[in-house]
Amino acid sequence: MDELALSVRQARPVDAAELARIYIESWQDTYAGVLSNALLSAMSHKGQAARWQQTMRGPGAVLIAEDATAGPIGLASLGPARDKGLGLDGEIYTLYVDPAYMGRGAGKALLQASFSTLMTKKYRSCVIWSHARNNACYFYEAMGGKRVGARLTRLVGEETPEVAFGWKRLLVGDKVLKS
Repeated sequence: MDELALSVRQARPVDAAELARIYIESWQDTYAGVLSNALLSAMSHKGQAARWQQTMRGPGAVLIAEDATAGPIGLASLGPARDKGLGLDGEIYTLYVDPAYMGRGAGKALLQASFSTLMTKKYRSCVIWSHARNNACYFYEAMGGKRVGARLTRLVGEETPEVAFGWKRLLVGDKVLKS
């Protein structure tokens, strides 16, 4: 595999179609056999692009990872923690990499850029909720996340187990931000 020439930047409204593509392809790859085919096949590029346009107008941030040759290959969205009971103030809501580029550093680059962005917004800690059967759980643990919670949610009427991974102090590069 060729090495990627990665950069991560704030997403712009013009990126909505690429964000939708990455999100849908990631979900269809990650959750095949885990979530219903009806749910996965019902995801539309138009609907997801509109969702990403709305998310970019919100109070959080949306980041996009790009390769100099391939263009957009990953995304992350983040902001204040929605579950205050965990004692963590920031949250990464989504972090997805185009399945064709998995394992090549885009996820780590997005995670580090997300931590950096949270720090600039004065957050000191972070949580990520993941489907319990998502292989990203191993990635979050390898990146220093500790299992800090679990819950059952409903996704299109189906019970969905989720696991929370927390960082009590945000990481930047290979360094920990001291509390």
